[in-house]
Amino acid sequence: MENKREESKANPSGIESNTFRSLAGSPNCKVFVNPKSRCQSLQEAIERASNIAIVGHNNPDGDAVGATQALYQYLLNSGKNAKVIYPNHFAHNLAWMDLHQSSINYQDHPDEIKTVMQGCDLLFVLDFNRVSRTESMAPVLKEKDCVRIMIDHHLDPEWQDFDIAYSDTTVSSTCELLYRVIHAELNPDLIDPHVSNCLYAGISTDTGSFSYSCGHKGIFETIADLISRGLDTVKVHQNIFDNFSESRMRLLGCCLGDRLVVKPEYNTAYMYLSDEDMRKYNYQAGDTEGIVNYGLSMSGIYFAAFFTQRNNRIRMSYRSQGDIDVNIFAKENFGGGGHKNAAGGTSYESLEATLAKFEAALPAFYENSIKPAVEKLKKTGYNPSGYISSEAEENSEQ
Repeated sequence: MENKREESKANPSGIESNTFRSLAGSPNCKVFVNPKSRCQSLQEAIERASNIAIVGHNNPDGDAVGATQALYQYLLNSGKNAKVIYPNHFAHNLAWMDLHQSSINYQDHPDEIKTVMQGCDLLFVLDFNRVSRTESMAPVLKEKDCVRIMIDHHLDPEWQDFDIAYSDTTVSSTCELLYRVIHAELNPDLIDPHVSNCLYAGISTDTGSFSYSCGHKGIFETIADLISRGLDTVKVHQNIFDNFSESRMRLLGCCLGDRLVVKPEYNTAYMYLSDEDMRKYNYQAGDTEGIVNYGLSMSGIYFAAFFTQRNNRIRMSYRSQGDIDVNIFAKENFGGGGHKNAAGGTSYESLEATLAKFEAALPAFYENSIKPAVEKLKKTGYNPSGYISSEAEENSEQ
């Protein structure tokens, strides 16, 4: 009886555990094969397909763009016909990954995307595991009846919506998982320099330039192999991190200079931008990407939050260190979610009310999560400057 309870907890969808398998060489990856699936393997699905659509989530970030563009180039190298679709615009510093300038977004071209979707017989969704993550485009995806394949690293996937689904929440990014999928079930010889650059872009952005979610050797073995296949790490870094507009830099200055609130008693810092701020600094898609991480660069800060107001909606991003589970904080307070150290949420209240609610939730979160996590970090040699003492480093190697 106890085993059944544990199985139910592991598979909240109620799907039988024998419909899952592990990805070869990646025991943490759960591969779901729908009993009603129209294909039994990824290779079979690709070989049978004539027209393939690859979809990323709303407000596509570096991992979403990296994964979709890497898979697109891989499929081109396989001789397949494919199209990349996004619900809306991606940031201009990610545009170099769209090598063929062939992607389209639903915000600007809804009719064209509906036509593409009608003609496709294989659909990939990358870096999201719920159709709702495509927001206004979700009805188009739900209506499309074809073979569906998901590759993603977020929690709580909606397994039943896919014929085959690859899910691993222990990897750094969807790009790292896609690399493993290609190696295990497809043809790694088709990973060319552009595929390598796109995969690295997703890995580097989803780890905050290797500052979190990268504590396993597999990620660096992946990068070493990508370098052997033509990855140019310097080029990717410059394209992503040294390619911002003047208005974005001034927007960042506003965040750090005028919109930064520090709560040292809770080891917390947060920043916010109002609708007026966004207009003043000519906000463009992607301009706020990564700003939340600046909070964690301060001594003594272990929990950082960032709030942006646009069109009567507040978007929230959370980042943390150690065992501070911001996924739980996001779920309990704002109906959001994500990962242990990186999550988000949404509020439809005013900016002032949202910030007040956030601050009101801090004392309990501090006592239950932040305080014990910080104490644990300090016992292992972690100090507020953000590096490991030499003594702790020696102990970790024993």
